[in-house]
Amino acid sequence: MVRGTVSRVISRVGRSWQQQQQHHRHQQLRHLNVHEYQGANLMSKYGVNVPKGVAVSSVAEVKQAIKDTFPGEEEVVIKSQVLAGGRGLGTFKNGFKGGVHIVKTEKAEDVAGKMLGQILVTKQTGPEGKPVNKVYLCQKLSLANEMYFAITLDRVTAGPVIIACKKGGTSIEDLAEKYPDMIIKVPIDIYKGITDEDAAKVVDGLAPTLADRNASIDQVKKLYKLFCEADCTLLEINPIAETTDGQLVAADAKLNFDDNAAYRQKEIFELRDKSQEDPREVAAAEADLNYIGLDGEIGCMVNGAGLAMATMDIIKLHGGTPANFLDVGGNASEGQVIGAFKILTSDEKVKAILVNIFGGIMKCDVIASGIVNAAKQVQLKVPVVVRLEGTNVDLGKGILKESGIQLITAEDLDDAAEKAVKVAVK
Repeated sequence: MVRGTVSRVISRVGRSWQQQQQHHRHQQLRHLNVHEYQGANLMSKYGVNVPKGVAVSSVAEVKQAIKDTFPGEEEVVIKSQVLAGGRGLGTFKNGFKGGVHIVKTEKAEDVAGKMLGQILVTKQTGPEGKPVNKVYLCQKLSLANEMYFAITLDRVTAGPVIIACKKGGTSIEDLAEKYPDMIIKVPIDIYKGITDEDAAKVVDGLAPTLADRNASIDQVKKLYKLFCEADCTLLEINPIAETTDGQLVAADAKLNFDDNAAYRQKEIFELRDKSQEDPREVAAAEADLNYIGLDGEIGCMVNGAGLAMATMDIIKLHGGTPANFLDVGGNASEGQVIGAFKILTSDEKVKAILVNIFGGIMKCDVIASGIVNAAKQVQLKVPVVVRLEGTNVDLGKGILKESGIQLITAEDLDDAAEKAVKVAVK
């Protein structure tokens, strides 16, 4: 469920595989992703050049938007609004091809009608696809040059880094692999902020031929200001384009925001579109659980992110595949444990559940009570392997034994993973 090209571009130019995986997991756990039209609106507020556009949710709104926003225009770009890449090459489940189209304005209603309310499948959505509840009508620009621009957080420099390339578009990942020297990275000192020299290096990397250099430097600085003030974890523009009239324009936008900043970015976090998210992850967020859905057959419930990662790895080592990352935290309540089981059992792919608790602050008897009550409420239909260790472990094991519920106990993590894989493949 990695979002965006930028992570893979970074990996092509020096990040180790291990660092890359850590970055992916961090991004998945701690960010809000918004639609392109929402990102464009936000960039516009910061003075960033964006195409004229309007988001609509019905065919009737398309007709009105063409009249009000694009009078006299011969063509308009129609973009499906889903939180996934590869829209242009995607296919709708109704058979309509492509999630991005340039059309004559008189045909906009017909094309938008084939997108709205439909499910778009792209290389990033998986076969289930995502619903298109809105389309973004954009001005068709006359582009002279397409480039790549991104700002993200870099573990190596422990701060923001701007990535730029004088070539942009859908082939940026291949370009980064074949011609890594074309990708430039400009680390920014978080204390000093972006300087004119930093911004100039970025512009040199973009290498515009028509856009004014000073105006382009100003655009880069405005994008960095947005990145910092809005608590972004990622700002990716592919392409950032140079128009024939000499403007540097953000022709596309992908913005992610740090969930830890939700309390001070309330307006931005009100933009969250839960229809685009895994319903299991939505339920987990409401229960204050850290959850990421995967495609395996063994559901995991663990306390602590590090232990959860180790549990997933050892499941793979024994020949199984984890169905999720689920960290109930160090001080989960019985209610959260019940909520976790409901989420795990709602996944039809789950053939077994592995509970791995190391009690520190978390007490094993609380977990055990939660497991027993969850089993009564959700009517468990798959085997459950339980490994408890730590605070009140004997109390916890006693609760499980006296419950009368058929559970598979394990002595250690290796034993638990081996048993979980065994019962999952039956």
